[in-house]
Amino acid sequence: MAWSTNRQLVFWGFGILLFFLIVWRLGDVLLPFVVGMALAYLLNPLASRLQSWGLSRFFATAIISLVGLSIVVLVIVAVLPYLVGQLLELVNHLPKITKALQEWINSLAVKFAPSLVSETFQLSTALENFGVAAGLVAKSVVESTFSIGMGAFHLSIFVLVVPVVMVYMLGDWQITIDKLNQWLPRDHANSIRQLVYEIDQALSGFVRGQLTVCVIIGIAYALALELLGLDYGGVIGLLAGFLSFIPFVGSIGGGALAIGVALFQFWSEPVWIFAVLAVFVAGQIIEGNILTPRLVGQSVGLHPVWLLLALSAFASLFGFVGMLLAVPLAAIVGVLSRFAIKQYLLSPLYKGHGKSE
Repeated sequence: MAWSTNRQLVFWGFGILLFFLIVWRLGDVLLPFVVGMALAYLLNPLASRLQSWGLSRFFATAIISLVGLSIVVLVIVAVLPYLVGQLLELVNHLPKITKALQEWINSLAVKFAPSLVSETFQLSTALENFGVAAGLVAKSVVESTFSIGMGAFHLSIFVLVVPVVMVYMLGDWQITIDKLNQWLPRDHANSIRQLVYEIDQALSGFVRGQLTVCVIIGIAYALALELLGLDYGGVIGLLAGFLSFIPFVGSIGGGALAIGVALFQFWSEPVWIFAVLAVFVAGQIIEGNILTPRLVGQSVGLHPVWLLLALSAFASLFGFVGMLLAVPLAAIVGVLSRFAIKQYLLSPLYKGHGKSE
């Protein structure tokens, strides 16, 4: 029995190693397939709900695909050009915004603490250099983001493959699950099913809930900042919403950027600077006390620090594909870790063989 267990450990260890090797070597090639499968996973509950209303899986998939395609076309035609224009303008103005902050720091130092002028000058100079560097880096990132592959061929492959993979996976989801279920090792099938169920609960609860939070909070930030008249308010708000996938990062990062722009734009009207600050404070309160508890819940098992570590590690190792795989792999590791701890607490390694004290 021990020999059989050792063979299984070697087999699965080799399989995991092979998986990471494939992701490392073929990350760019796998990207559209990973995105397509992720979309199918996210949309599967909707397809199942349509089936429960009497539709076949084929028609449920067709309806979801047509609605999704319509939304994508609408966003590309009506919204994307405006957002891209705002983003490029914001990147170009980063050095000017930083210079304004530098002058503000110097004026405060001269007025309230003349003895600190020398140190403040060094700080503001460093801030100016950082702003110039940040502008150059951000501009490079934006340009490369909107020209991934720098060719229509790579973009067309991505655009064509993602919906095809999504449609096929969504249509054959239950067939695929049944086939994988048949391949499970018989001795451990029930344990594996329970672990997969817990992983699905953690993953679906976090991803679907957090994406919903991101959309709601991003739209709210964008609308509020636009109503306040903040330059680039729409793109800053949506960026803050996107970054909210990692708790607190969106509100802190987006808030800092928005306040920097507000200082540059509303320097003579400080009330509007405090209004921008109030938007992000209110957004964080609503997100943390209303949206996240209701839509994500407290029992998904993905701590913000663990999620941040997973995103950083996998993005560093495997690039953008690693970022897409970070959350599901973090959920898997979390569930397996809890299972391992539970087994340890039931084992003689923890309990020992002597009498309890």
